[in-house]
Amino acid sequence: MCGERRHAGAGPRWAARLALLVAAGALVLVLTAAGIDSLGLLVVGLAGLAVTAAALWWTLSRRGLVRALAAVLALLTPGGVLLAYSAVGLLWAVLSALALWAVAALIGRSALAADAGRAKERTRSTPPPKAPFLIMNPRSGGGKVGRFDLVAKARARGAEVVVLDPAHPQDVAELARRAVAGGADLLGVAGGDGTQALVAGVAAGHGLPFMVISAGTRNHFAMDLGLDRDDPSKCLDALTDGVELRVDLGRIGERVFVNTASFGAYATVVQSPAYRDDKVRTILRELPDLLTHHAGPRLTVRAGQVAIDAPQGVLISNNPYGLGDAAGLGRRPRLDSGALGVLGVSVDNAAQAAGLLRGQQARGLISLAAEEVVVRSDAPDVPVGVDGEALLLPAPVVCRVMPGALRVRVPRDRPGVPDAKPPVDWRALRRLAFAHRTGGTTG
Repeated sequence: MCGERRHAGAGPRWAARLALLVAAGALVLVLTAAGIDSLGLLVVGLAGLAVTAAALWWTLSRRGLVRALAAVLALLTPGGVLLAYSAVGLLWAVLSALALWAVAALIGRSALAADAGRAKERTRSTPPPKAPFLIMNPRSGGGKVGRFDLVAKARARGAEVVVLDPAHPQDVAELARRAVAGGADLLGVAGGDGTQALVAGVAAGHGLPFMVISAGTRNHFAMDLGLDRDDPSKCLDALTDGVELRVDLGRIGERVFVNTASFGAYATVVQSPAYRDDKVRTILRELPDLLTHHAGPRLTVRAGQVAIDAPQGVLISNNPYGLGDAAGLGRRPRLDSGALGVLGVSVDNAAQAAGLLRGQQARGLISLAAEEVVVRSDAPDVPVGVDGEALLLPAPVVCRVMPGALRVRVPRDRPGVPDAKPPVDWRALRRLAFAHRTGGTTG
């Protein structure tokens, strides 16, 4: 009996070859159109990026005339680069090459994801809750609770709903605890990520399922759960036809967070009483002293065996965010990796600010994962932004991951379940493209 075995990665391998071919096409296009001048085009483009990054640093870290001139430089430099390309008749070639490169990156990312295999979510079917309890904030997301008639739709599905009164702030965690004492077998929130985190902590503490209704403004947690952010009423389908996921939670001191805890310059700025009324002006006023270490606490961060001394900013996330996204810190491929993401930024001058363009290879950028992160300070208290809320916590601040701590009930069908797409690693793509087929016959 004979059979033939084919390499399981034939599809991804050909996709990788196509990505490299398109990338090569971008290079050939520039070389053909510009010839020997293509080296000059590259130098001009890289110089323009570096000058823009440096100018942005001066805009944020300086005041007065220097700041104004730097802001003008940051605005004019990209336009000047484009004018330089246009003056030699090569703007079309540069824009076309960039478009081809973007297509190549898209194909390459898909090829690497297909080769690695999509990380399957571990879901389990469970009976619908008998006594679900939902908390809704009518002001979240510009009034999504009312706009999508979430209260009536939830009650029609058998849920008890408490609508918060914006004029009289309530302790949502205490509301959730009372509901549990009264027999609730599911807790849910239609509101911002900060409210989600407080109630999620209660649900995790009692081993109850938690439900997310994407009625906030940004809905980062809902996005990474794959929920519909355009129509939060579809999240209510979880009450009648849902499945459960096990996801991690972050803990900072005694408080739970579902997304991030931020330290450093931004966390200090948002503590200012003037920030709520005039965000931009407050940031521009406070940042220069914070970025140059003339104000604010001096931080020391230890994540595992790695120490970060005096960073301007540190972002600790419940599971690492993907850094390969063109949009930057957009989303987390997983919520069950059992690790915190740590991103530290240390920039002391314009040259280091320009160096951040190298991404993960930048000298002033540290990106890693750890189960525990300890943040120390030369001040007794540390400003922290936890899921968008400004807090002041006693130093040292300890952040830990709580693996699989939260049961999340979600609709069986979700439109935005994220693919586990890695960033484009061109070396890995080249290895995949030219990998040998393993095959033969057996008899």
